[in-house]
Amino acid sequence: MIQIKTKKEIQIMREGGQKLAEVMEELKKAVQPGVKTKELDRLAESLILKSGSQLAFKGYKGFPAALCTSVNEVIVHGIPSDYQLKEGDIISLDLGLKYRGFFADMAITVPVGQVKPELQRLIRVTKKALKRGIKKIRPGTKLGAVGNAIQRYVESQGFNVVRDLCGHGIGRRLHEEPQVLNYGKRHQGPVLEQGMVVCLEPMVTMGDWRIKKARDGFGYQTVDGSFSAHFEHTIAVTEKGFQILTSL
Repeated sequence: MIQIKTKKEIQIMREGGQKLAEVMEELKKAVQPGVKTKELDRLAESLILKSGSQLAFKGYKGFPAALCTSVNEVIVHGIPSDYQLKEGDIISLDLGLKYRGFFADMAITVPVGQVKPELQRLIRVTKKALKRGIKKIRPGTKLGAVGNAIQRYVESQGFNVVRDLCGHGIGRRLHEEPQVLNYGKRHQGPVLEQGMVVCLEPMVTMGDWRIKKARDGFGYQTVDGSFSAHFEHTIAVTEKGFQILTSL
């Protein structure tokens, strides 16, 4: 069942989303060659707790960290480790927190030092795909139109969207209904209503969109080893459109 939030609840989620966006800005600055992904996780945990919020991911379905660090061909849910980032890597940072009883969730993909032009373009296209999807959000729109906008743009740029992972509703639980696909047909799916809050999160690959489990047992990676990027925002459906809750 899709949960509709009150204006007061959305305001609380906006406050939590702001805190999350501020933490993510600090993490982005910390990404550089030689940094271990577990060092980024320690920083994320420290900053979330310092903000007066609770950790959303640590312990969730057994996940052992506060931050998901997905490097290169790993799409999502990578576990922080002793891996040292190298010049030319790309890393997706996926982070959530709980504030005053409500969750916020967001993700960005960051280049490590200088990366190949095609990887810069992958990141740019994935970020723009998220914007394309967000612009479709308004009461009365079917979710299929959101996924369709993402898919058409990504494929027009020569990349692919992952089919087996998706976005989600969010609120008092980290994952709520509905599922938010990054592909689809315009006139299919649930109808968006004022008060719905969803996480839109395109995952884009340079090669095959199919996935497999990563070696750490939690993450998912591309079947062909091609690099991938991931961006996510928590978004409220408003009277006339949308409000991004996880932007500064």
